[in-house]
Amino acid sequence: MAKGLEQGDSAPNEAHIAVHWREEQYIYPSPKFVGQAYLSDPAVNERFSMDKFPECFREYADLLSWDKYWHTTLDTSNAPFWKWFVGGRLNASYNCVDRHLEKYKNKAALIFVPEPEDEPIIALTYQELYNRVNEVAAMLRDFAGLKTGDRVTFHLPMTLELPITMLACARLGVIHSQVFGGFSGEACGMRAADSGSRVLVTMDGYYRSGRLIDHKANADVAVQVAKEQGQEIDKVLVWRRFRDKPASAAPMVKGRDYFVDEVLKEYVGRKVEPESMPAEAPLFLMYTSGTTGRPKGCQHSTGGYLAYVAGTSKYIQDIHPEDVYWCMADIGWITGHSYIVYGPLALAATSVIYEGVPTWPDAGRPWRIAERLNVNIFHTSPTSIRMLRKAGPEEPKKYNYHFKHMTTVGEPIEPEVWQWYYEVIGKGEAVIVDTWWQTENGGFLCSTKPAIDPMKPGSAGPAVPGIYPVIYDEEHNEIPAGSNRAGNICIRNPWPGIFQTIWGDPDRYVAQYYKKYNRDPKSKDWRDWPYFAGDGAMQASDGYYRILGRVDDVINVAGHRLGTKELESACLMVAEVAEAAVVPVVDDLRGRMPEVYVALKPGVKPSKHVEEKIVHSIETTIGKIARPKSVRIVPDMPKTRSGKIMRRILAAISNTMDIGDTTTLLNPDIVEEIRQMVQGKERLATKAGPEDIRRFGEET
Repeated sequence: MAKGLEQGDSAPNEAHIAVHWREEQYIYPSPKFVGQAYLSDPAVNERFSMDKFPECFREYADLLSWDKYWHTTLDTSNAPFWKWFVGGRLNASYNCVDRHLEKYKNKAALIFVPEPEDEPIIALTYQELYNRVNEVAAMLRDFAGLKTGDRVTFHLPMTLELPITMLACARLGVIHSQVFGGFSGEACGMRAADSGSRVLVTMDGYYRSGRLIDHKANADVAVQVAKEQGQEIDKVLVWRRFRDKPASAAPMVKGRDYFVDEVLKEYVGRKVEPESMPAEAPLFLMYTSGTTGRPKGCQHSTGGYLAYVAGTSKYIQDIHPEDVYWCMADIGWITGHSYIVYGPLALAATSVIYEGVPTWPDAGRPWRIAERLNVNIFHTSPTSIRMLRKAGPEEPKKYNYHFKHMTTVGEPIEPEVWQWYYEVIGKGEAVIVDTWWQTENGGFLCSTKPAIDPMKPGSAGPAVPGIYPVIYDEEHNEIPAGSNRAGNICIRNPWPGIFQTIWGDPDRYVAQYYKKYNRDPKSKDWRDWPYFAGDGAMQASDGYYRILGRVDDVINVAGHRLGTKELESACLMVAEVAEAAVVPVVDDLRGRMPEVYVALKPGVKPSKHVEEKIVHSIETTIGKIARPKSVRIVPDMPKTRSGKIMRRILAAISNTMDIGDTTTLLNPDIVEEIRQMVQGKERLATKAGPEDIRRFGEET
């Protein structure tokens, strides 16, 4: 068992996070999986070794079709603004659609599954995708007046119209910026203003948790907010959810709002030649979310990004053209861009798009979809896995589907949850890759190579090919593997998927990601510019990395820095617990203490006995230093529309702070119920300032 600081150790610096998660056993991929895998030769480690950098990434770029080959693989002349495959030209839409037509035109490219089970599933072939992308590209160019280099903001839900519009923009060299459909009109307007978009593409409505959401109303708010920030949106293009009835009561504004299906009548059968773009031309902006400050638009390139997601989709996801692949993320996040749209389609895959929530109308829904479509690769987040484990722990056993490969992404997965994912959802057959990366990274940074490296529950595994991580403390000292010490994980080298800059704010880009461990601000040598990820991690003696979550998600208890993920993992080891969230609460004696919120499995009633089991598990797994100030058993957790627990809200309740806006939550009513459980019927006066807690649980 790894240990953190013991009494008598020197005081921790800010990078030192106590580590208590035990190292788990190795689990090996089956011979059946290894036999069909793209990447089964360990020589890949030599091909992508540091002395082969950066030329090793030609292997990924050669998966694409180039209009013109590049002359410089990596240009570091303006470090840390890296340029990949300089001199090369290509088009992302051509690489994801056109080039597959000769061999795969009648094969499904995208399969749309509506949330209502009585609506038909729609399979769109590569030929149909080609036709629709061309028509939309013609409309965007000739009707909306968009040209290469312009930005356009989308506020679209999980329907076929989103990837179609993305690929249409890519065809023209127009930079797209998709705002997560669950975000408010205000959040959309802020991002449209920041990117300088004058066109907004939206949809009148969509289904979520059995309800038809009126989405068009958000567009009116977005246009007004953008205008207040100095950006005029002159066209709002509205896709319709239904052919024969409206999904929104919001009026259409004459001269500004247009239904896409009506405009498209003028462009039926039109073809648009794909614009040959420089490899370094921006493909899209992806805004990381936050509740304060200016939105942060991560700018991703065309050539480097597409090469990286194609390579990782092929070798880490093991996606073959004959596979049916389902990533249950939202295209509003980077996972959906990279591993629903661009990566899989670059490989001529069949990619599933599901409109709704995985537990609607019941927890068997994902497995019915998997069975019906013969899905054999499944990709989701620990949040969704915990949700499905809570709502229907035995449901996967009822359905006849078989996954060869499963992914987990977005946050560290607790070993107990990993085991359930493997044994119940994966039926002990599927190999699992536990991936670590971020919006800014474009694609995976750490993961096992599924046919080569054994799996280890709760561990992200080694770095993926061509990535060279390092863990530093605050004094810039490297923390060696096997030391049982944690610190700040950084990446020594750039890679093709890394974002180019923060849109309109290059100084913030350098300050946030490179300044901390930069050795020489004038250097043009990539070795002097380690990328600071902002995550805590440790490396085991076998070279595997265990990600401990954001450096901010640490509670300093009497000088002992505890990672919240470890505390939550200890809670989930209690059989009755389905979900757990740990937040810091102000304590007069210790400064901060952990407070535990748990939701129980169906049929389990709250009791003092369950609370005691949770405390005992924490003390046994971590130590008495981690004993929570209290354990709160709640009916449900406050969650975002994508299912993430909003720890920020729980921390605000625990510290009697202003809770803020809850209207965009999946279940806003639960917030007041929890507040009354913690604070009583009457609202208590605020006793803690905003500086008393860090930001917990924001969607990234």
